[in-house]
Amino acid sequence: MKRLQAVGSALVLTLMLGATAAPAHAGEAVNLILNWTPTADHAPYYYAKAQGWYEKAGIDLTIETGKGSGVSAAKVGSGGSPFGVADLATMLVAKSKGADTVAVMSVYANTGQTFYWLKSYGVNGVKDFAGHKVGNPPGDASRVMWPAFAKAAGIAPDSVGFVNVGPTAKIAALKSHTVDIISDFYNEHDLKVIEFGADLGYVNWKDIGLNPYGNSLIVNGAYLQKNPKVVEEFVRVTQKAFAACVADVAPCLKALLDQVSGLDQANQERQWERIKFLMTDEFTTTKSLGWIDGERMKKDYELVQTYLGMEKPFDVTTAFTTKMLDPGIKMDASKVKK
Repeated sequence: MKRLQAVGSALVLTLMLGATAAPAHAGEAVNLILNWTPTADHAPYYYAKAQGWYEKAGIDLTIETGKGSGVSAAKVGSGGSPFGVADLATMLVAKSKGADTVAVMSVYANTGQTFYWLKSYGVNGVKDFAGHKVGNPPGDASRVMWPAFAKAAGIAPDSVGFVNVGPTAKIAALKSHTVDIISDFYNEHDLKVIEFGADLGYVNWKDIGLNPYGNSLIVNGAYLQKNPKVVEEFVRVTQKAFAACVADVAPCLKALLDQVSGLDQANQERQWERIKFLMTDEFTTTKSLGWIDGERMKKDYELVQTYLGMEKPFDVTTAFTTKMLDPGIKMDASKVKK
């Protein structure tokens, strides 16, 4: 009997120790779909995950490679992923089509949308685009928003032809003359300067008067309503990570390169310098890193409505919130090279 009692006591003790060792609760499983394949502007997510910041906040994060802002906005809008990264104007287009999306943090306070060409191909500016082939992926934000660019530039929207070119094949397609023009984010600018030198021509959308918010962190609206605390934790950890990477990008790029193969470290370092410029405006430096200004959002909505049309108009104030942001975290403009 005493032997049975001893065995029983040992079993109870083992179970108690096991229960004590187990976590109180598993982290909330969260998926983040990127806008494209991972590069420097995604390094903060990888850095925060490597540091255990999301885990400490009760978030079990999976980072999914994206295939364009149109794709990520649609997946988040349908509830297929709670979080995503998408060009904000593209997200507004998706929302007008029924996507349940809310922007909770801007990454690019200035548009990164840029068209590149080679002068030797007979293109010297946007007025020469007509009759030429533009290379980019089908879900690329610049293709979705092309009618807006064309009208602002004073050219016919149907005056160019589009060729499907993958994100990593754009420079090769331009070099081989498979296409005459490519679209890309400004953070990749230096790679093209190195490749093409003085023959390179380019125009950022801001140069023709179009400066909509660029890449932003978005969330599914229903998920936000059901899990406001999770969303707030996710946003604030992400803010903290971006601020840390602005202060010192080296450990952030290491976290990215540890998880993503095929990236050149020097190129990613150059990209990050451009990204810091895109992150900086009067609001991100004074209000909060990632701030979304209501007046600018109204202008972005009007831009989309004017050039693309809204399938189902909506109140633009339902498309974003700044309530999840930590006002104590601001963009450090002193870290941005002029």
